[in-house]
Amino acid sequence: MIEVEAKAKINSFNEVRTKILELKAEKIKTEHQEDIYFNSPICDFTKTDEALRIRKTKTDKESNLFITYKGPKIDKKSKTREEIEMGIEDENKCRKIFEHLGFAAVREVVKDREIYRYKNYEISLDDVKGLDPYMEIEALVEDGTDYSKAQEGLFKVFEKLGITDGFERTSYLGLLENIDEN
Repeated sequence: MIEVEAKAKINSFNEVRTKILELKAEKIKTEHQEDIYFNSPICDFTKTDEALRIRKTKTDKESNLFITYKGPKIDKKSKTREEIEMGIEDENKCRKIFEHLGFAAVREVVKDREIYRYKNYEISLDDVKGLDPYMEIEALVEDGTDYSKAQEGLFKVFEKLGITDGFERTSYLGLLENIDEN
């Protein structure tokens, strides 16, 4: 799948939440996410713009574990990239496999995410530990599909929400790493 995604720094969750609800978007869930990111023994993911993580999610009703690989961004405007994700049963066993293969855990990213559905888009309000408020909008398209219409559409949704600047292509992992460097 191709994940067509853009994110923007926002001033207030309450202000944007009100606008999201005015669009008649449906709140899907609130989710706590804990991501452990790994770097490759073969190439430096910070240089190749790739990501590998184990994600734990928890809602009031369920908990899940996933492995996610994200390829390099494929345009200059958004965070559009290939994404491959699958469920796993045991975080510790997965982590051990990664470590035996030479992958090193580099950082944990923790966030609480409110997820809304608007047409073909998923809108997320992200409260990331250590960062200011952010909002992401994403759509998934099949590999090999022209993603430009989905990308245009998600920027139109941002406009409907009154967001025309503050866009950020750096991942939450990268933003946290940048804070540590400064």
